[in-house]
Amino acid sequence: MSGVPAVVLVGPMGVGKSTVGRLLAERLGAGYRDTDEDIVAAGGRTIAEIFVDDGEAAFRALEKAAVRAALAEHRGVVALGGGAVLDADTRALLAGQRVLYLSMEVEEAVKRTGLNVARPLLAVNPRKQWRELMEARRHLYEEVATAVVATDGRTPEEVAQAALDALELKQV
Repeated sequence: MSGVPAVVLVGPMGVGKSTVGRLLAERLGAGYRDTDEDIVAAGGRTIAEIFVDDGEAAFRALEKAAVRAALAEHRGVVALGGGAVLDADTRALLAGQRVLYLSMEVEEAVKRTGLNVARPLLAVNPRKQWRELMEARRHLYEEVATAVVATDGRTPEEVAQAALDALELKQV
């Protein structure tokens, strides 16, 4: 699959895309790239600061550009931000890619994200807001996914192995 990333990870915030992505990259002997990290590095501000200072629409525009660049440039493992799939152009770019949707249920999400202030979309009522985000996004994650791996009650290593199995990829 030259010319495209080996694996693109999608899923909600706190599901472990960054942790599992690094493990997958290591096991595949490939590089790792996180579009949220690209946005922070390019702008010199945290995602929460971008949301507060410029608003969600401005962040989504930065995210769309970061995803487009990562998908065009990176051949290893790419982790996308939780809301990246909201953009129709991004979903179109993911067509034909090897996309892994890392899923989790609300109880696991609350355990992992808690009342984390660094998650601007979950600042007020995390459980309710997470459910609403997932109602809006779950079908989009499923639409772009080649495979789905549930992360609930699994270690990152177990999720990475399940991902390799689900995508029929071989470790190096």
